[in-house]
Amino acid sequence: MAWFARTEGIIPAPESSHAIAAVIGEARRCKETGEAKTLFINLYGHGHFDMGARDSCFSGSLQDYAYPEEEIRAALERLPKVG
Repeated sequence: MAWFARTEGIIPAPESSHAIAAVIGEARRCKETGEAKTLFINLYGHGHFDMGARDSCFSGSLQDYAYPEEEIRAALERLPKVG
């Protein structure tokens, strides 16, 4: 992913990194076989927002947090009504 980060100027989120790796692998396969193919990925998120949480997770210092039920209910109430 270092190549992608340098080329595109962002650190992709961990989930997106898997898709990027798969598309790069497929592009290389197409280059070797001469197969013409259009490849798309859905890139979302920036990994730099996740880096602190990932570091905490891997170091064993990530703390569980039970989001308060009343806050969840209040947030759901603020969602737009559809349908």
